[in-house]
Amino acid sequence: MTDAPAAPPVTLFSRPGCHLCDDARIVVAEVCGRLDVAWDERDIDADDALTERYGLSIPVVEVDGREVARYLVTARGLEAALAGRE
Repeated sequence: MTDAPAAPPVTLFSRPGCHLCDDARIVVAEVCGRLDVAWDERDIDADDALTERYGLSIPVVEVDGREVARYLVTARGLEAALAGRE
């Protein structure tokens, strides 16, 4: 029996048609690409629990399950959060 693969350390919670999410996606892709850090994106509209949790409070970025940005995602903020990982 093998273990399930670990979740990527960076997760972007978003929804289609959200311009702030589009901006956040660009920042996350650039920073994670440059630092060689895996990331994924979760569409909150595809999961009732995520829709309930976030509603209109998106985009949200988590690093290792800890929220590090909401609404405005900056390269500097994401880089600082990634630098602070244990």
